[in-house]
Amino acid sequence: MLLPERRRLKGACPVIVSQMRIANMMQTALPESKPKRSTRGRRHFSPRLAAAWLAVLMFFALFPAMKADAAKDRSVPSPGLAIEIPATLDDVLQALQEVLNDQIIHGTYVYDKQQTLTGATAVVSTPLFEPWQGDGKAFYKVRTAAIAPRHFQNSADRGTIAVRYIVTSVSPERTRLRINAIFVEDARHGSHPSDGTVESSESKIIQERVQAIQNARQEAAENQRRRESIDLASQTIIRQREDETARMATAETSERDLEKRIDALRHQIEMRIKAPGASLKSAPFRSAADVAALAAYTDVLIVIVTPHWYGVETPDGRRGWLSLDQLEPLP
Repeated sequence: MLLPERRRLKGACPVIVSQMRIANMMQTALPESKPKRSTRGRRHFSPRLAAAWLAVLMFFALFPAMKADAAKDRSVPSPGLAIEIPATLDDVLQALQEVLNDQIIHGTYVYDKQQTLTGATAVVSTPLFEPWQGDGKAFYKVRTAAIAPRHFQNSADRGTIAVRYIVTSVSPERTRLRINAIFVEDARHGSHPSDGTVESSESKIIQERVQAIQNARQEAAENQRRRESIDLASQTIIRQREDETARMATAETSERDLEKRIDALRHQIEMRIKAPGASLKSAPFRSAADVAALAAYTDVLIVIVTPHWYGVETPDGRRGWLSLDQLEPLP
């Protein structure tokens, strides 16, 4: 009986299909003949039976090569994405850990109504990628039971998505990040590389996390500098008042000397606004909110002294900050 070439399973291996065609060709070429008996009563094999056995033998001879090809196809990586991030290795690793634990494969989905693919898990390693032997450290995130995920070439089955991240320090302030993403089918074990959307999406999320980490550190440093500046100003004014009190206690008791000392002290703790006027700030920064608009030549009392700002009190009792270049001594 001829081997039916058209009745093969969907997705059958091309090598098996080729052997079926060879067997059919051999059966067609050889004329059918009736089995003959030898003089000793033994039955000869027909040509068609011999062709069928030949096809079976060739299949088993090629089976190891087919298995090796399947394994090789299983480990084919995606083209990947490699970038350098202007950040320290610790910052990139911290951002990467947040992305590894967010349970999302960014840049792909399985249904049109659901644009986010959740259910991913961070793993130490995965057989879908060869063990990493190069520089840097490799991290992995996988999502099993994904059905025909978007942005993977020719993916139309159920399988596993694997994303590999390789982090390498380039310099104290620069870190290289390489990302690869593949989809491997459960049934035929075919490997489908990403078209680049997954890698670029994962890279964008990591860079945003790095930027947030750097911004938080800068804000904390700025707050620390502000606290130190306020503490320094407070200590300075306290020392000035203590020194002035000591000088006044030992000063001459004559009315003339006392008036001179009071006038000198007034010039030290009082100043006036330069023309054409100034804005009283809520904090010693140019970007701070305005408390009030002060007219030119308004006398103010110096309460806090810093290298660049004065904490002042206005005649009507309002307090705020003025920069040094906005004040002048009393006449």
